[in-house]
Amino acid sequence: MIRAIYVFSLFAVSCLYFLAAPHYPGRWLEYLAFSVAANGLLFAGFRRRALYFDAFIGIFLWLGFWLKMSLRLVLAGGAFSEPVGAFDGSPASFDGVMQVATLAFCALLAASFLRERVFSYPDQPPACDRAGLFLFYRRYRWWVLAALFGVVAVISITNIWLGVYQRGMVSETRLPFGLNGVFTWALQFGLASFVALVVRFELELEERLSAVAILAPVIEGFMTNTAMLSRGMVLNGMAHGLGGLRTMLARGLPLGVWRIAAASAVFCVFFMVSVLAVNYLRIAKFNPGEAGLDSQTTTVTQSLTTPLFIDRWVGIEGLMAVVSSDAQGWDLWREAWRERFQPGTPSLYDSKLIVSPYVDPGIDRTRNHFVSLPGLIAFLYYPGTLAFLFAGLVMAAWLAALLEVLAFRYCGGNWVLCSLFAQVIAFRYASFGYVPGQSYLLFGALVLNGVILHAADRVCSCLDGGRSASRSAAHRTLERRHET
Repeated sequence: MIRAIYVFSLFAVSCLYFLAAPHYPGRWLEYLAFSVAANGLLFAGFRRRALYFDAFIGIFLWLGFWLKMSLRLVLAGGAFSEPVGAFDGSPASFDGVMQVATLAFCALLAASFLRERVFSYPDQPPACDRAGLFLFYRRYRWWVLAALFGVVAVISITNIWLGVYQRGMVSETRLPFGLNGVFTWALQFGLASFVALVVRFELELEERLSAVAILAPVIEGFMTNTAMLSRGMVLNGMAHGLGGLRTMLARGLPLGVWRIAAASAVFCVFFMVSVLAVNYLRIAKFNPGEAGLDSQTTTVTQSLTTPLFIDRWVGIEGLMAVVSSDAQGWDLWREAWRERFQPGTPSLYDSKLIVSPYVDPGIDRTRNHFVSLPGLIAFLYYPGTLAFLFAGLVMAAWLAALLEVLAFRYCGGNWVLCSLFAQVIAFRYASFGYVPGQSYLLFGALVLNGVILHAADRVCSCLDGGRSASRSAAHRTLERRHET
């Protein structure tokens, strides 16, 4: 089945390339090199010695660069709906963008293949049957699930009601004791990290894809993304699915074609309902007078076609804008690092590099917070130096790999959790560029998340060890009484 997927994917990519290549306005060799590098990055992310970061950064960049570029060539003659700044669409301009993108993909490939000389995952994930959290979960399984989804429901409903953290919105409520940050962490990936534990523990207990392993990530993703007004349910769901699937394949567990099909169908249904719910809530928030059924249906139809699956992935347009900008240079780079989060204020990229719809004075900046994003490749090309771009991407990839390795080493060797953390980092890279100096908040939250899980596992191990010691002492006492 895996080979069949590879063959079909390669065939589909080849067909799209041959359809798009005649429409490319520049030299055919540039588009060919761009296509080989982009698809090489994608497929290399699924080789045996790849990390999950390799897979996700390949997916996100492939969607944002190669797929978007190729479809735009076929369907729109190379025209883009997202702003591209001063990019003039000339053959030389297209070739310049292709050269920078190709070099960027090669940098990520080089970082990945050099990294595998230092670390790669073992052939099988370590068993978790002696982990403290697993023993606690096995003993109180249904209580843990009830508590977890109780917390998910409370946080999701509270966030919808109070508007603590919602995409495109200025926070409506400031909670005491830094609880806004707790809500942001929990909704983005905190609750999903606990679900990753559930998926891994279910695979250990049932040795197959159980109903709990299917429903837990689907329900959590549906509730938290709806609460955030986000249509990104697919992101964490994809991370749970890829980590779980790789774990099952490595351990030789039966996949169960019908179970995989059922899991996919359940996810698709919840995803569609999530998009419907989010669109309705967003219309009610942004345009209260248009929250009718007809408006909702139109918005959902638009969201499920090109804008959601093609144009909304950050990528090629940002690089086009940077390559063609007169503002390019080290001054722009330093100014970008000085940017700070200001609710309702357009980003530096919106203000200096593109003609952005988000600088419209008609936007209610007291309620709405919209920004455009260049992506990591475009951001690292702000100085206009190819060598700096190459070195910056290698270092960024190694940082992501280091965090993933630490998660593997200190969080019980949980591949599902590693997959989730890698997806969070890769998506941050793919949509990089807004307030880059505050990226430490995301990376710090990931590290803190890992520390919490590691500490919880040690505490549960100590408690279980104490309980086992008490049972052993009681057993020895009974034996002495029996002998007496």
